[in-house]
Amino acid sequence: MRLGSFNIMHGLSLTDGTVEPARFAAAVSALGVDVLGLQEVDLDQPRSGGLDLAAEAAAMIGAGDDDWRFVPTVFGTPGVGWRPADGQRRDDEPAYGIALISRLPVREWRVIDLGRAPVRSPIAIPGGPDRRGRLIMLDDEPRAAIAARVESAGGPLTVVNTHLSFVPGWNAVQLRRLARRLADVPGPLVLLGDLNLPGRLPAALTRWRRLAVTPTYPAHSPRVQLDHVLARGPVGRIIAVQARRVPISDHLALSVDLADPRA
Repeated sequence: MRLGSFNIMHGLSLTDGTVEPARFAAAVSALGVDVLGLQEVDLDQPRSGGLDLAAEAAAMIGAGDDDWRFVPTVFGTPGVGWRPADGQRRDDEPAYGIALISRLPVREWRVIDLGRAPVRSPIAIPGGPDRRGRLIMLDDEPRAAIAARVESAGGPLTVVNTHLSFVPGWNAVQLRRLARRLADVPGPLVLLGDLNLPGRLPAALTRWRRLAVTPTYPAHSPRVQLDHVLARGPVGRIIAVQARRVPISDHLALSVDLADPRA
């Protein structure tokens, strides 16, 4: 079974600054995953051509209608104007959030609210190979996690996807909060996501195992691991880990291949 986590940066290419449906579809398809957690996912956003990026990714992975879910965290456009996605979405109002997509049957879904940082914070906007990055001040967005109980070859497995705050310290609070709220979930569990926390820190905060140890950011010259795959309980032997650069995003796409835990 291959599990993947990918901050797609709404499908944007840093090479030409555009979102192309065929390029996005090819990038997702090339990952060859069974379960994929996506962060920074657009729905009906002008900047991404009005695409439903979660639905596009689900089609490429081959997920059934009940086996993928998009969870908006904001309505509107981050960096332009938005409101928390805690009410009814207006007709044709853009949305942005996270998605979890499974080629395997999903028996149960759960969404966990993680709150938002109460302060503004600087965030790095990456450049490309020929462009310098920059820092801007941003209000943090609401954060959430989505969990799916998946029927894998080795039995039921809970897979969780999230995108934590970029505000230092607050992302650690959210991760601890998430771990507490998942404490009652029985059986093995895997957490996927852009945690905005480096290296060993997520494992130290949760006391879960790191399944992938590799830098994932920035894509053109990876120096730090912000994207993680953590495990609690018996999930199977690690066969392979890949951090792959694809033609979109400022993050590498991270994947972990696991053997059947019964083997």
